[in-house]
Amino acid sequence: MEVKVLEGVFDANRKKAEENRELFRRHGLLAINLMASPGAGKTSLIERTVALLKDRVRVGVIEGDIASTVDAEKVKAHGIPVVQINTGGACHLDAAMIHQALDHLPLPELELLIIENVGNLVCPAEFDLGESLKVTILSVAEGHDKPLKYPLIFTQTDALVLNKIDLLGMSDFDLDVLRRTVLTMNPDVAIFELSCRTGQGLESWAGWLEGMVRRVKSRP
Repeated sequence: MEVKVLEGVFDANRKKAEENRELFRRHGLLAINLMASPGAGKTSLIERTVALLKDRVRVGVIEGDIASTVDAEKVKAHGIPVVQINTGGACHLDAAMIHQALDHLPLPELELLIIENVGNLVCPAEFDLGESLKVTILSVAEGHDKPLKYPLIFTQTDALVLNKIDLLGMSDFDLDVLRRTVLTMNPDVAIFELSCRTGQGLESWAGWLEGMVRRVKSRP
C-alpha cells in the first residue's frame, strides 16, 4: 500500500512539473531549482546574484521555507518580485506549490526565476519542480564527503556551487577530492568555486547564469 501511495504522489508531481515546464517554455524563462543544506548560503547566493544581474537580467524569486519570511524579506529588499512558500513542515517544495506561486509572479516580465528550495540534501532531489536547471550549493564548512553521503542530489545537479572558499585551509576540506568525486558521479556538471562573503568567483557564476538565460530566450 505504501508503495502505491508513493507512486501516486510522484506521478501527480510529474504531471504538475510538466505543466510548470511548459509555462516556463512559453515565457522563455530560465527557472533554476536551488538546493542545499541549511547554512550553505542559498539566500546569500541569491542576493549576490541579483545584485550582479538585476541591471542585465529580469529576476524573480520563489522562497521556500518550513516557516517564516526572513529570507524573502532579505531578497525583496533588492527590489525584485518575490513569493514566499511556507511548507508547514514538509522538507521540500513540490511542483504543485510552485504552480500556485507562479500565479503571484509577473512571468511575462521575467527572464530568470530562482527557486530556493527548503534546506535539505535529500528530499528536494526527489521532486521535479519543472525547473530548467538544478543547482546545488555545498559549503566548505560541510566537508568534501557530502557527495558520497547524498549521491542523488549531486548526480542530478546541473551545476555545483562550492561556497565559502575563503575558509579553505581552515579545515581538512580537500578541494581536489571533491572535484574528482563529483566529476566521477556527474561528468557534465559545471562547478563554480566562490565566496558570497568576499565576492571571489561570483562574476564567473553570474556570467554563466546570464549565458544560460540568453540561451533559453533564443530558443524558438
